[in-house]
Amino acid sequence: MKILLLNPNTSTAMTERISTEAAGALAPDTDLTAITAIRGLPYIASRAEAQLAGSTVLEMLAEHRRGYDAAIIAAFGDPGLIAARELFDLPVIGMAEAAMHTACMLGQRFAIVTFSPTLLPWYEDAVALAGLGARCSALRAVRVGFRSVTEVQHELEAEIAELIQRTIREDGADVVVLAGAPLTGLAKRLRAEISVPLVDPLAAALGQAQALVRLAPAPARAGRFARPGAKATAGLAPALARWIEHREEPG
Repeated sequence: MKILLLNPNTSTAMTERISTEAAGALAPDTDLTAITAIRGLPYIASRAEAQLAGSTVLEMLAEHRRGYDAAIIAAFGDPGLIAARELFDLPVIGMAEAAMHTACMLGQRFAIVTFSPTLLPWYEDAVALAGLGARCSALRAVRVGFRSVTEVQHELEAEIAELIQRTIREDGADVVVLAGAPLTGLAKRLRAEISVPLVDPLAAALGQAQALVRLAPAPARAGRFARPGAKATAGLAPALARWIEHREEPG
């Protein structure tokens, strides 16, 4: 099994970190390839930035997807997820959606905890898109500044742990999702001191991707996720243009 992991921001350091963390969640027969966006932003923190990243995700999939059994978008707000599922013929998994659905299998209500208030509106949209507003007890963010997004989980570990305890106590969360690719791996370190399950979105996405590949679903040929008909394009990345114009066959 081969999985393609897409980092839709330009941080190679983040790609290296999530690749290292991913190794522990892979079955022996699973190979993972991680790639980094060649244009965009060093990290994604708003809905406007997510829109830009979403188009990059489509370009990355158009160019690199061949030979892979599934793809993962390695940004918690799932930029480009719905469009990618509509366009391409392999399972595409978003970290936010995978984490939230995993949380729903571990408890009745989940909370989302992240490292910056700027992220909250985008993450609220992700909850709504997944149709899980009734299951989400709270979205909370640490209100303390940080120096480096690649080191934020270490800089703010104590504050994040305290916020998790607060959302369990005050919001009635049965499960807590640690949101944001920069927090990948933190759930393992905090697990022993937290009284409810913690969900690492990358681990959840890897688990869901491997499960979907083993289920071997057929690509949609009708309905909301059937591939759109051919359309002329102008100025798009060449691989994406070929795919949208149906000058490249599935496979």
